Amino acid sequence: MNPAPEADAARTDHQGRLALVPFRGLRFARAKVGDPAAVISPPYDMIDPIQAHRLARSGAHNIVRLILPELDEPDARLRYRRAARTLQEWREEEALVLDPQPALYVYEQTGPAGHQRGLIGALELPADDSGPVLPHEDVVDAVVADRRALMHATGANPEPILLTYEGGGPASDLVERYADGADPIVDAATADGTHHRLWPITDPAQHAIIAADLAPRRSLIADGHHRYAAYQRLATLGRPGTDRGLALLVDSKRHPLQVRGIHRWIPDLPVAPALDAAAKHFTVTQVEGGYKAALEALGRIGPERIAVAAVDRQRAWIIADPKPELLAEAIPDDRPEAWRRLDATVLHLALARRVWDVPDTADHIRFDHDARNAVVEAQRHHGLAVLLRPVAESTVKDLAAVGVRMPRKSTAFAPKPATGLVLRLLDEG
Repeated sequence: MNPAPEADAARTDHQGRLALVPFRGLRFARAKVGDPAAVISPPYDMIDPIQAHRLARSGAHNIVRLILPELDEPDARLRYRRAARTLQEWREEEALVLDPQPALYVYEQTGPAGHQRGLIGALELPADDSGPVLPHEDVVDAVVADRRALMHATGANPEPILLTYEGGGPASDLVERYADGADPIVDAATADGTHHRLWPITDPAQHAIIAADLAPRRSLIADGHHRYAAYQRLATLGRPGTDRGLALLVDSKRHPLQVRGIHRWIPDLPVAPALDAAAKHFTVTQVEGGYKAALEALGRIGPERIAVAAVDRQRAWIIADPKPELLAEAIPDDRPEAWRRLDATVLHLALARRVWDVPDTADHIRFDHDARNAVVEAQRHHGLAVLLRPVAESTVKDLAAVGVRMPRKSTAFAPKPATGLVLRLLDEG
Protein backbone atom coordinates (compact mmCIF):
# COMPACT_ATOMS: atom_id res chain seq x y z
CA MET A 1 0.00 0.00 0.00
CA ASN A 2 2.90 2.37 0.66
CA PRO A 3 4.16 4.56 -2.18
CA ALA A 4 7.82 4.78 -3.06
CA PRO A 5 9.97 6.96 -0.74
CA GLU A 6 10.07 9.79 -3.29
CA ALA A 7 6.29 9.78 -3.55
CA ASP A 8 6.07 9.66 0.24
CA ALA A 9 8.21 12.78 0.54
CA ALA A 10 6.07 14.67 -1.94
CA ARG A 11 2.90 13.57 -0.21
CA THR A 12 4.23 14.70 3.17
CA ASP A 13 4.82 18.18 1.76
CA HIS A 14 1.37 18.55 0.23
CA GLN A 15 -1.00 16.34 2.21
CA GLY A 16 0.43 16.30 5.71
CA ARG A 17 2.45 13.83 7.72
CA LEU A 18 1.52 10.84 9.82
CA ALA A 19 2.22 12.00 13.37
CA LEU A 20 1.61 10.59 16.85
CA VAL A 21 2.27 13.31 19.40
CA PRO A 22 3.21 12.61 23.05
CA PHE A 23 0.62 13.61 25.64
CA ARG A 24 0.11 13.40 29.39
CA GLY A 25 -2.01 10.31 29.74
CA LEU A 26 -4.89 10.17 32.20
CA ARG A 27 -4.76 6.75 33.85
CA PHE A 28 -6.48 4.86 36.64
CA ALA A 29 -4.49 4.81 39.89
CA ARG A 30 -4.08 1.26 41.15
CA ALA A 31 -3.90 2.47 44.74
CA LYS A 32 -7.44 3.77 44.37
CA VAL A 33 -9.16 1.33 41.99
CA GLY A 34 -7.27 -1.93 42.64
CA ASP A 35 -6.80 -4.44 39.83
CA PRO A 36 -6.72 -2.50 36.53
CA ALA A 37 -8.64 -5.35 34.88
CA ALA A 38 -11.68 -4.22 36.89
CA VAL A 39 -11.78 -0.78 35.26
CA ILE A 40 -11.12 -1.49 31.56
CA SER A 41 -13.58 -2.68 28.94
CA PRO A 42 -13.90 -3.52 25.24
CA PRO A 43 -14.60 -0.62 22.84
CA TYR A 44 -18.04 0.94 23.28
CA ASP A 45 -19.49 -0.65 20.12
CA MET A 46 -18.39 -4.16 21.11
CA ILE A 47 -20.39 -4.22 24.35
CA ASP A 48 -23.87 -5.74 24.40
CA PRO A 49 -26.38 -4.63 27.09
CA ILE A 50 -25.80 -7.67 29.30
CA GLN A 51 -22.03 -7.21 29.23
CA ALA A 52 -22.39 -3.47 29.84
CA HIS A 53 -24.30 -4.03 33.07
CA ARG A 54 -21.88 -6.76 34.13
CA LEU A 55 -18.93 -4.42 33.63
CA ALA A 56 -20.69 -1.61 35.48
CA ARG A 57 -21.29 -3.95 38.43
CA SER A 58 -17.63 -5.00 38.46
CA GLY A 59 -16.62 -1.71 40.03
CA ALA A 60 -17.63 1.90 40.60
CA HIS A 61 -14.83 3.06 38.31
CA ASN A 62 -15.25 0.79 35.31
CA ILE A 63 -14.70 2.86 32.17
CA VAL A 64 -17.98 1.60 30.71
CA ARG A 65 -19.75 4.15 32.94
CA LEU A 66 -17.96 6.89 31.03
CA ILE A 67 -18.20 5.60 27.45
CA LEU A 68 -21.82 4.41 27.88
CA PRO A 69 -23.24 7.04 30.26
CA GLU A 70 -26.79 5.82 29.61
CA LEU A 71 -26.07 3.06 32.13
CA ASP A 72 -26.25 5.71 34.88
CA GLU A 73 -28.46 8.26 33.12
CA PRO A 74 -31.34 6.91 31.00
CA ASP A 75 -32.46 10.41 29.97
CA ALA A 76 -30.79 11.00 26.57
CA ARG A 77 -30.80 14.76 27.19
CA LEU A 78 -28.63 14.38 30.27
CA ARG A 79 -26.31 11.45 29.55
CA TYR A 80 -23.37 13.52 28.24
CA ARG A 81 -23.57 15.81 31.26
CA ARG A 82 -23.54 12.65 33.39
CA ALA A 83 -20.38 11.47 31.61
CA ALA A 84 -18.67 14.81 32.25
CA ARG A 85 -19.62 14.65 35.91
CA THR A 86 -18.35 11.08 36.19
CA LEU A 87 -14.97 12.05 34.75
CA GLN A 88 -14.72 15.06 37.06
CA GLU A 89 -15.62 13.00 40.13
CA TRP A 90 -13.06 10.32 39.29
CA ARG A 91 -10.37 12.95 38.91
CA GLU A 92 -11.32 14.71 42.13
CA GLU A 93 -11.09 11.48 44.10
CA GLU A 94 -7.81 10.66 42.30
CA ALA A 95 -9.08 7.49 40.75
CA LEU A 96 -7.85 8.99 37.47
CA VAL A 97 -4.49 10.76 37.61
CA LEU A 98 -2.45 12.55 34.95
CA ASP A 99 0.99 11.15 34.19
CA PRO A 100 3.74 13.63 35.09
CA GLN A 101 5.39 13.72 31.65
CA PRO A 102 4.16 13.66 28.05
CA ALA A 103 4.56 10.18 26.63
CA LEU A 104 3.86 7.85 23.79
CA TYR A 105 2.63 4.53 25.17
CA VAL A 106 3.67 1.07 24.01
CA TYR A 107 0.65 -1.22 24.28
CA GLU A 108 0.72 -5.01 24.10
CA GLN A 109 -2.23 -7.38 24.17
CA THR A 110 -2.04 -11.14 24.02
CA GLY A 111 -5.05 -13.41 24.11
CA PRO A 112 -7.62 -15.41 22.14
CA ALA A 113 -7.88 -12.67 19.48
CA GLY A 114 -4.13 -12.70 18.87
CA HIS A 115 -0.90 -10.98 19.85
CA GLN A 116 -0.36 -7.32 19.07
CA ARG A 117 1.95 -4.44 19.93
CA GLY A 118 1.67 -0.81 18.95
CA LEU A 119 1.99 2.85 19.94
CA ILE A 120 -0.71 4.97 21.57
CA GLY A 121 -0.43 8.70 21.00
CA ALA A 122 -2.29 11.86 20.00
CA LEU A 123 -2.85 11.55 16.26
CA GLU A 124 -2.55 14.78 14.30
CA LEU A 125 -5.73 15.02 12.21
CA PRO A 126 -5.07 15.49 8.48
CA ALA A 127 -6.85 18.23 6.56
CA ASP A 128 -8.82 15.66 4.54
CA ASP A 129 -9.12 11.94 3.79
CA SER A 130 -6.58 11.98 0.94
CA GLY A 131 -3.67 12.28 3.35
CA PRO A 132 -1.86 9.91 5.68
CA VAL A 133 -4.96 8.53 7.45
CA LEU A 134 -7.23 6.50 5.18
CA PRO A 135 -10.80 5.59 6.21
CA HIS A 136 -12.31 2.59 4.45
CA GLU A 137 -15.92 2.45 5.71
CA ASP A 138 -18.97 4.67 5.65
CA VAL A 139 -20.38 5.87 8.98
CA VAL A 140 -23.80 6.43 10.56
CA ASP A 141 -24.39 10.09 11.31
CA ALA A 142 -26.22 9.48 14.59
CA VAL A 143 -23.34 7.42 15.99
CA VAL A 144 -20.79 10.05 14.99
CA ALA A 145 -22.91 12.74 16.66
CA ASP A 146 -23.12 10.63 19.83
CA ARG A 147 -19.35 10.14 20.10
CA ARG A 148 -18.67 13.81 19.29
CA ALA A 149 -21.10 14.93 22.00
CA LEU A 150 -19.47 12.61 24.54
CA MET A 151 -15.97 13.91 23.80
CA HIS A 152 -17.12 17.52 23.73
CA ALA A 153 -18.88 17.21 27.10
CA THR A 154 -16.01 15.42 28.83
CA GLY A 155 -13.19 17.34 27.15
CA ALA A 156 -11.49 14.02 26.53
CA ASN A 157 -10.81 11.19 24.11
CA PRO A 158 -11.74 8.23 26.32
CA GLU A 159 -10.75 5.44 23.91
CA PRO A 160 -8.34 5.09 20.99
CA ILE A 161 -9.09 4.32 17.40
CA LEU A 162 -6.99 1.58 15.77
CA LEU A 163 -4.68 2.37 12.86
CA THR A 164 -2.40 0.05 10.93
CA TYR A 165 0.60 0.94 8.80
CA GLU A 166 3.31 -0.94 6.93
CA GLY A 167 6.33 -0.11 9.03
CA GLY A 168 9.31 -2.20 9.95
CA GLY A 169 11.35 0.88 10.89
CA PRO A 170 12.80 2.57 14.00
CA ALA A 171 9.39 3.25 15.55
CA SER A 172 8.58 -0.46 15.48
CA ASP A 173 12.02 -1.28 16.84
CA LEU A 174 11.36 0.92 19.88
CA VAL A 175 8.00 -0.74 20.47
CA GLU A 176 9.63 -4.17 20.54
CA ARG A 177 12.50 -2.98 22.72
CA TYR A 178 10.21 -1.58 25.41
CA ALA A 179 7.85 -4.54 25.38
CA ASP A 180 10.71 -7.04 25.64
CA GLY A 181 12.92 -5.26 28.16
CA ALA A 182 11.10 -2.99 30.61
CA ASP A 183 8.63 -3.34 33.46
CA PRO A 184 5.14 -2.16 32.42
CA ILE A 185 3.19 0.54 34.26
CA VAL A 186 -0.02 -1.43 33.64
CA ASP A 187 -0.31 -5.20 33.68
CA ALA A 188 -3.85 -6.58 33.57
CA ALA A 189 -5.52 -9.86 32.62
CA THR A 190 -9.18 -9.53 31.66
CA ALA A 191 -11.91 -12.15 31.96
CA ASP A 192 -11.74 -13.03 28.26
CA GLY A 193 -8.20 -14.34 28.74
CA THR A 194 -6.42 -11.32 27.26
CA HIS A 195 -3.26 -9.94 28.87
CA HIS A 196 -2.79 -6.15 28.54
CA ARG A 197 0.49 -4.31 29.25
CA LEU A 198 1.49 -0.66 28.89
CA TRP A 199 4.84 1.19 28.89
CA PRO A 200 5.48 4.96 28.60
CA ILE A 201 8.11 6.39 26.27
CA THR A 202 9.03 9.77 27.76
CA ASP A 203 12.46 10.42 26.19
CA PRO A 204 12.22 13.38 23.73
CA ALA A 205 15.06 11.90 21.67
CA GLN A 206 13.04 8.72 21.14
CA HIS A 207 9.96 10.81 20.35
CA ALA A 208 12.00 12.46 17.58
CA ILE A 209 13.06 9.08 16.18
CA ILE A 210 9.44 7.93 16.06
CA ALA A 211 8.26 11.19 14.47
CA ALA A 212 10.87 10.99 11.71
CA ASP A 213 10.01 7.36 10.95
CA LEU A 214 6.24 7.89 10.82
CA ALA A 215 6.15 11.22 8.94
CA PRO A 216 6.26 9.87 5.36
CA ARG A 217 4.00 6.88 5.96
CA ARG A 218 0.30 6.23 5.42
CA SER A 219 -2.08 4.46 7.80
CA LEU A 220 -5.41 2.69 7.47
CA ILE A 221 -8.24 3.06 9.98
CA ALA A 222 -8.81 -0.54 11.05
CA ASP A 223 -11.33 0.24 13.80
CA GLY A 224 -12.98 3.43 15.02
CA HIS A 225 -14.40 5.11 11.92
CA HIS A 226 -17.18 6.74 13.92
CA ARG A 227 -14.76 8.03 16.55
CA TYR A 228 -12.43 9.34 13.84
CA ALA A 229 -15.32 11.16 12.16
CA ALA A 230 -16.23 12.53 15.58
CA TYR A 231 -12.64 13.79 15.97
CA GLN A 232 -13.02 15.60 12.65
CA ARG A 233 -16.31 17.21 13.63
CA LEU A 234 -14.95 18.21 17.00
CA ALA A 235 -12.00 19.88 15.28
CA THR A 236 -14.33 22.22 13.40
CA LEU A 237 -15.20 23.89 16.71
CA GLY A 238 -11.67 25.24 16.99
CA ARG A 239 -11.38 24.17 20.61
CA PRO A 240 -7.78 23.72 21.79
CA GLY A 241 -6.69 20.11 21.55
CA THR A 242 -9.31 19.05 19.01
CA ASP A 243 -6.78 19.02 16.19
CA ARG A 244 -5.68 15.62 17.53
CA GLY A 245 -7.35 12.40 18.58
CA LEU A 246 -6.32 9.36 20.61
CA ALA A 247 -5.06 6.47 18.47
CA LEU A 248 -3.24 3.14 18.63
CA LEU A 249 -0.90 2.63 15.67
CA VAL A 250 0.12 -0.95 14.85
CA ASP A 251 2.80 -2.04 12.39
CA SER A 252 0.97 -4.65 10.33
CA LYS A 253 4.25 -6.06 8.98
CA ARG A 254 5.25 -7.22 12.45
CA HIS A 255 1.81 -7.69 13.93
CA PRO A 256 -0.73 -8.55 11.22
CA LEU A 257 -4.32 -8.09 12.31
CA GLN A 258 -7.09 -10.59 11.71
CA VAL A 259 -9.97 -9.46 9.50
CA ARG A 260 -13.41 -10.85 10.32
CA GLY A 261 -16.88 -10.36 8.93
CA ILE A 262 -19.56 -8.36 10.69
CA HIS A 263 -23.01 -9.89 10.55
CA ARG A 264 -26.46 -8.37 10.14
CA TRP A 265 -29.92 -9.04 11.42
CA ILE A 266 -33.05 -7.55 9.95
CA PRO A 267 -36.04 -7.19 12.30
CA ASP A 268 -39.61 -7.89 11.21
CA LEU A 269 -38.63 -9.67 8.01
CA PRO A 270 -40.78 -12.78 7.45
CA VAL A 271 -38.49 -15.63 6.53
CA ALA A 272 -40.48 -17.56 3.93
CA PRO A 273 -41.44 -14.55 1.77
CA ALA A 274 -37.87 -13.21 2.03
CA LEU A 275 -36.39 -16.46 0.73
CA ASP A 276 -38.99 -16.74 -2.04
CA ALA A 277 -38.16 -13.20 -3.18
CA ALA A 278 -34.42 -13.88 -3.01
CA ALA A 279 -34.79 -17.03 -5.13
CA LYS A 280 -36.04 -14.91 -8.04
CA HIS A 281 -32.69 -13.12 -8.26
CA PHE A 282 -30.14 -15.40 -6.50
CA THR A 283 -29.37 -19.06 -6.10
CA VAL A 284 -30.76 -20.10 -2.69
CA THR A 285 -29.48 -23.36 -1.21
CA GLN A 286 -30.47 -24.77 2.19
CA VAL A 287 -27.68 -25.79 4.58
CA GLU A 288 -28.16 -28.38 7.32
CA GLY A 289 -26.69 -27.55 10.72
CA GLY A 290 -27.63 -23.99 11.65
CA TYR A 291 -25.41 -20.92 11.74
CA LYS A 292 -22.14 -22.81 12.29
CA ALA A 293 -22.71 -24.91 9.20
CA ALA A 294 -23.68 -21.77 7.30
CA LEU A 295 -20.40 -20.08 8.22
CA GLU A 296 -18.46 -23.17 7.15
CA ALA A 297 -20.33 -23.28 3.85
CA LEU A 298 -19.58 -19.60 3.24
CA GLY A 299 -15.91 -20.25 3.91
CA ARG A 300 -15.83 -22.85 1.13
CA ILE A 301 -17.13 -20.42 -1.48
CA GLY A 302 -14.42 -18.76 -3.55
CA PRO A 303 -13.80 -15.01 -3.34
CA GLU A 304 -14.77 -14.57 -7.00
CA ARG A 305 -18.40 -15.32 -6.06
CA ILE A 306 -20.89 -13.14 -4.16
CA ALA A 307 -22.52 -14.96 -1.25
CA VAL A 308 -24.14 -14.44 2.15
CA ALA A 309 -25.90 -16.80 4.56
CA ALA A 310 -29.42 -16.32 5.87
CA VAL A 311 -30.26 -17.96 9.21
CA ASP A 312 -33.56 -18.46 11.01
CA ARG A 313 -33.18 -20.31 14.31
CA GLN A 314 -31.64 -23.67 13.31
CA ARG A 315 -32.34 -23.30 9.60
CA ALA A 316 -29.82 -21.76 7.20
CA TRP A 317 -29.49 -20.96 3.52
CA ILE A 318 -26.73 -19.74 1.24
CA ILE A 319 -27.88 -16.86 -0.97
CA ALA A 320 -25.36 -16.50 -3.80
CA ASP A 321 -24.65 -15.57 -7.40
CA PRO A 322 -27.05 -12.68 -8.08
CA LYS A 323 -28.34 -12.28 -11.60
CA PRO A 324 -26.37 -9.68 -13.61
CA GLU A 325 -29.49 -7.66 -14.36
CA LEU A 326 -30.13 -7.13 -10.63
CA LEU A 327 -26.56 -5.92 -10.09
CA ALA A 328 -26.81 -3.60 -13.10
CA GLU A 329 -30.02 -2.12 -11.75
CA ALA A 330 -29.08 -1.84 -8.05
CA ILE A 331 -25.32 -1.18 -7.88
CA PRO A 332 -23.84 2.17 -9.01
CA ASP A 333 -21.43 1.76 -11.91
CA ASP A 334 -19.15 4.65 -10.92
CA ARG A 335 -17.22 2.62 -8.33
CA PRO A 336 -14.42 0.07 -8.73
CA GLU A 337 -15.43 -3.48 -9.58
CA ALA A 338 -14.04 -4.68 -6.23
CA TRP A 339 -16.51 -2.42 -4.41
CA ARG A 340 -19.42 -3.37 -6.67
CA ARG A 341 -18.91 -7.05 -5.92
CA LEU A 342 -18.48 -6.82 -2.16
CA ASP A 343 -20.91 -9.09 -0.32
CA ALA A 344 -21.92 -6.14 1.87
CA THR A 345 -22.52 -3.86 -1.13
CA VAL A 346 -24.77 -6.42 -2.79
CA LEU A 347 -26.54 -7.19 0.47
CA HIS A 348 -27.37 -3.58 1.31
CA LEU A 349 -28.12 -2.19 -2.14
CA ALA A 350 -29.48 -5.18 -4.05
CA LEU A 351 -30.80 -7.89 -1.72
CA ALA A 352 -32.08 -5.75 1.16
CA ARG A 353 -33.14 -2.58 -0.66
CA ARG A 354 -34.34 -3.89 -4.03
CA VAL A 355 -35.47 -7.45 -3.30
CA TRP A 356 -36.70 -7.18 0.30
CA ASP A 357 -37.62 -3.47 0.26
CA VAL A 358 -35.62 -2.89 3.45
CA PRO A 359 -34.15 0.64 3.73
CA ASP A 360 -30.40 0.89 4.21
CA THR A 361 -30.60 2.52 7.64
CA ALA A 362 -29.33 1.64 11.10
CA ASP A 363 -32.91 1.06 12.32
CA HIS A 364 -33.74 -1.45 9.60
CA ILE A 365 -30.41 -3.30 9.30
CA ARG A 366 -28.69 -4.09 12.60
CA PHE A 367 -25.12 -5.25 13.15
CA ASP A 368 -23.47 -7.83 15.38
CA HIS A 369 -19.88 -9.07 15.49
CA ASP A 370 -21.05 -12.44 16.84
CA ALA A 371 -22.95 -14.75 14.49
CA ARG A 372 -24.84 -16.50 17.26
CA ASN A 373 -25.96 -13.19 18.77
CA ALA A 374 -27.17 -12.05 15.36
CA VAL A 375 -29.31 -15.18 15.06
CA VAL A 376 -30.71 -14.76 18.57
CA GLU A 377 -31.56 -11.09 18.02
CA ALA A 378 -33.20 -11.86 14.69
CA GLN A 379 -35.37 -14.48 16.37
CA ARG A 380 -36.32 -12.10 19.18
CA HIS A 381 -37.35 -9.44 16.68
CA HIS A 382 -39.21 -11.74 14.24
CA GLY A 383 -36.62 -11.32 11.53
CA LEU A 384 -33.73 -12.91 9.69
CA ALA A 385 -29.99 -13.01 10.39
CA VAL A 386 -27.59 -12.50 7.48
CA LEU A 387 -24.01 -13.71 7.99
CA LEU A 388 -21.09 -12.31 6.00
CA ARG A 389 -17.60 -13.51 5.12
CA PRO A 390 -14.47 -11.52 5.98
CA VAL A 391 -13.20 -9.12 3.30
CA ALA A 392 -9.61 -9.65 2.19
CA GLU A 393 -7.31 -7.08 3.80
CA SER A 394 -5.77 -6.37 0.40
CA THR A 395 -9.21 -5.35 -0.91
CA VAL A 396 -9.72 -3.03 2.07
CA LYS A 397 -6.36 -1.34 1.48
CA ASP A 398 -6.79 -1.07 -2.29
CA LEU A 399 -10.19 0.63 -1.98
CA ALA A 400 -9.01 2.94 0.80
CA ALA A 401 -5.98 3.96 -1.25
CA VAL A 402 -8.22 5.27 -4.06
CA GLY A 403 -10.60 6.99 -1.66
CA VAL A 404 -13.51 4.52 -1.95
CA ARG A 405 -15.33 3.61 1.24
CA MET A 406 -16.93 0.27 1.86
CA PRO A 407 -20.45 -0.04 3.31
CA ARG A 408 -20.51 0.63 7.04
CA LYS A 409 -19.49 -2.25 9.27
CA SER A 410 -17.92 -4.24 6.43
CA THR A 411 -14.87 -5.39 8.39
CA ALA A 412 -13.86 -6.24 11.93
CA PHE A 413 -10.13 -6.06 12.54
CA ALA A 414 -8.85 -7.89 15.61
CA PRO A 415 -7.55 -7.66 18.21
CA LYS A 416 -9.08 -4.33 19.24
CA PRO A 417 -7.49 -2.20 21.96
CA ALA A 418 -9.07 -2.18 25.38
CA THR A 419 -10.68 1.01 26.65
CA GLY A 420 -9.55 2.57 29.93
CA LEU A 421 -5.82 1.87 29.90
CA VAL A 422 -5.03 5.49 29.07
CA LEU A 423 -7.30 8.46 28.29
CA ARG A 424 -6.41 11.77 26.65
CA LEU A 425 -7.63 15.15 27.89
CA LEU A 426 -8.03 17.61 25.04
CA ASP A 427 -5.96 20.23 26.86
CA GLU A 428 -3.10 17.86 27.74
CA GLY A 429 -1.44 17.29 24.37
